[in-house]
Amino acid sequence: MTTGMRKIGLLGGMSWESSALYYTVLNEAVRERLGGYHSARVVLSSVDFAEVEAMQAAGDWESAGALLAAEAAALQAAGAECLVLCTNTMHKVADAIEAATDVPLLHIVDVTAAAIRAAGLSRVALLGTRFTMEQAFVRDRLASQGVEALVPVGEDLELVHAVIYDELVHGVVRAESRAAYVDVVERLVAAGAEGVILGCTEIELLLRPEDVDVPVFATTRLHALAALDFALG
Repeated sequence: MTTGMRKIGLLGGMSWESSALYYTVLNEAVRERLGGYHSARVVLSSVDFAEVEAMQAAGDWESAGALLAAEAAALQAAGAECLVLCTNTMHKVADAIEAATDVPLLHIVDVTAAAIRAAGLSRVALLGTRFTMEQAFVRDRLASQGVEALVPVGEDLELVHAVIYDELVHGVVRAESRAAYVDVVERLVAAGAEGVILGCTEIELLLRPEDVDVPVFATTRLHALAALDFALG
């Protein structure tokens, strides 16, 4: 028996902690939808995050884009019928990946914006890396789809970024950091946010929907489920 399931190309390793979450979400959802012995058809390229992180820190996005474009092309050559870039921040170089491949790149911002609109919201908090929060590549794409993103400022921004790079990418989840994130979200809600985007794939390891009083848009889960919709569609 064949399901006609298309093969998903995961471009991960940024960090591997969140890539593992993608794989888990995909396979749990396949088991839920199809039952039996079914599992997701996946091909994975997991890069060395140390290389990518060094490029991020140096602002060398061109080299980072070239690296990920080459990995994406290899995924296509391995049979991937769609591509999932398993990181929010590196969607900054999504254009380079799309230029190097002929299969659809399922953009994490588009998936998230669709979920926010479906919930009837238009103004949300955005948590992520410094690059995601400070630069415009996510906020502008959200805005083009009718979603305004509020980001932390000052010490709040520094804290959100530091927890990601100093703790979450290393698999460290601290209750103190969860409480600090909740405080940041509450300040953004007071400023008018109606929900919160967990705009870094590792944040889902820390902040849970029950931790805050507004809707949570978990980009990793939304992205993975959109990939499964494509694979089964």
